[in-house]
Amino acid sequence: MKPFTRIDAKAAPLALSNIDTDQIIPKQFLKTVEREGLARGLFYDFRFDEAGNEKADFVLNQPAYKDAGVLVAGDNFGCGSSREHAPWALLDFGISCVISTSFADIFYNNCFQNGLLPVVLKAHEVDALMAQARGGNHVVSVDLEAQTVTAPDGEVFRFEIDPARKHKMLNGLDAIGETLQRASDIDVYEGRRALDMPWLERA
Repeated sequence: MKPFTRIDAKAAPLALSNIDTDQIIPKQFLKTVEREGLARGLFYDFRFDEAGNEKADFVLNQPAYKDAGVLVAGDNFGCGSSREHAPWALLDFGISCVISTSFADIFYNNCFQNGLLPVVLKAHEVDALMAQARGGNHVVSVDLEAQTVTAPDGEVFRFEIDPARKHKMLNGLDAIGETLQRASDIDVYEGRRALDMPWLERA
């Protein structure tokens, strides 16, 4: 998993509440277990019409936000069914941080397992970021070590994060990476078990 330390990126405002995981990545894109290529399906029904043409009025199709690395979203982002394809699609599109007033629990947990940083800010702080992004000030700074979001106008907002999750994000550790940090202890345990219970080694 790629470590997340700090990003300075364009912010795209998506002022919609209760965006569920089927809207983030519709079910027809869930047939693959590959993480690459899912950008095409991100917000598919928002981004494309029935003929597959881009909708010019959707924020991520607009030239000013084409390379956005941060998404500023409405309340309760990522609700609905559990699907890791949702953070995969956002990351594949180039978005590495989503800012909202709240996230659905399962989506929130999946973000940390895949290197996507979900940031919870107060409503007036999210509103300020939305307004500045819409007004032409697009670049925000998200500093995980300092736990801050710096708005385009220089105002700084602080966010909270679980220390264990922060450590894993800073060091690029998913569940497997975290386990491998204890590889030497695992080797010692397996060596002792082989001596104490040799019949298990013959299985």
